[in-house]
Amino acid sequence: MKKMLLRSVVCAAMALSSGALAQEAESAAAPDTAPVNKPSAEAVKDTWNYFYKGKDQGPVLVEAKICTEVAKDGPNKFDCITEVDPAVGVKANATGLMLWQSYLVPQGAVVEDIMVQTKQGTTVRETKDVKLKGEGWRTRQWTGLRLNKPGTWTIAILRGDQVLQEIQVKVN
Repeated sequence: MKKMLLRSVVCAAMALSSGALAQEAESAAAPDTAPVNKPSAEAVKDTWNYFYKGKDQGPVLVEAKICTEVAKDGPNKFDCITEVDPAVGVKANATGLMLWQSYLVPQGAVVEDIMVQTKQGTTVRETKDVKLKGEGWRTRQWTGLRLNKPGTWTIAILRGDQVLQEIQVKVN
């Protein structure tokens, strides 16, 4: 009888605590209440196939933005939380400036031929290598930027000689 009562109390405590944990998780995730697009079943299947079977096909660049701050913890950990508007621009020699990138890298793949290149006009000022590993659904990377002279700068993400994305930013 004692055993049955103890089991009932333990089950009730677990049920109540998991409800509280679910509520805490919901409140922690509350800032992202904007509706999101539901992908089609085909899009999900294509993504799964690519992640699990596309090891030799390279990464997919999902998003890139110029940031001044990346979250270190919380529900948005490793996300860009302070984005720079490229049209408004930044001050020359601004500190903490980075190119935040998000990729889908097939599981088990290691990609070592991605580069971030900064150009002022047509002059290449700096090129940095980026290494990616397919360890999860999202691979996020941020690369420091040094934009030290006024003018229009281009930040390019390259894979070999293929341009994956370019962002132009005004430097004041």
